[in-house]
Amino acid sequence: MEQSRIQQVCLIILTAIALAAALNWLRPLMIPFVLAVFITIAISALLEFETETLRLPRAVAILLTMVVTFFVFALVAAFVSDSVRALAANAPSYEQKVSDLVDLALSVLPYEGDAVKQRVIEPFQEISAGTVTIVLRQLTSQVTSVLSRSFLVLMFVLFLLIGSSGAPGSPTGVWLEIISRVKRYVIVKGLVSATTGTLVGVTLWALGVDLAFVFGLLAFMLNIIPSVGSVIATLLPLPVVIVSPETSVLTAVLAIVIPGTIQIVIGNMLEPKIMGESLDLHPATVLMSLIFWGMLWGIVGALLAVPMTAVLKILLERLEPARPFAEIMAGRLPSTDRPD
Repeated sequence: MEQSRIQQVCLIILTAIALAAALNWLRPLMIPFVLAVFITIAISALLEFETETLRLPRAVAILLTMVVTFFVFALVAAFVSDSVRALAANAPSYEQKVSDLVDLALSVLPYEGDAVKQRVIEPFQEISAGTVTIVLRQLTSQVTSVLSRSFLVLMFVLFLLIGSSGAPGSPTGVWLEIISRVKRYVIVKGLVSATTGTLVGVTLWALGVDLAFVFGLLAFMLNIIPSVGSVIATLLPLPVVIVSPETSVLTAVLAIVIPGTIQIVIGNMLEPKIMGESLDLHPATVLMSLIFWGMLWGIVGALLAVPMTAVLKILLERLEPARPFAEIMAGRLPSTDRPD
């Protein structure tokens, strides 16, 4: 009996390794598909409102939902592209500020022949006039590449919505539990992240920071990543704030302190009360999932790590040999206490 259980555990581990390798190999296809699945779950609330409250035919509701989704994608794409072009237009000013900062650092160092000057700071003086522009062009290319995948994601979303309309009856059992948990997480997390991103963007805009609303959009996206994302989103505007020629010291400090306070208040006080324990995952499991999915799929994997891990946990709960793994993911270790 014990040997059979060991064999089952070993098979589960080998299956997990093989599945991870397959997911990594299929990432060009799986990333848009998984994104589409979670977007479909998120917009299903809008679809239900249109069919149940507005009494629209399902075909009309799907078409209207897709129009709204496409409009949001197009709006975000246009906004990000315009912001990147504006950043490229200001490249000479940023280059001058970098040069001024290097000169200031050289003047502060006490010794002319200091090795720190020669090996660390002076190479920055060799920055060519077009270096920042080249970096921005590469950034524009990457943004265009990401946005080009949006069409494939939208196609997946459309077919998922159409396919769900042909399913008889309502989902039951495991699928119903997965949908309900993930749907609650996606909607609540999306609303909380949107609130955070809006407040951060408006704050940076009021302080006169370049690309304020782009940083607000990034704060919205990064806030989906638990713990780590909020820290990255807070520090992300720092390079632009430093190299901006018109930014004062007070503005630079406020551009970090105020968004950081927003992240702390919403992330540590409001979100736990709203979210609750809907996914039943231990914080250590969340951290490990961020590392695992981030290694497999990069930033997209980190964004989707928590809901995908929650789905995996629900499936493991339904398999008797794998149920202990699900309990460990929830932080409920087997008791080792013995009665006296």
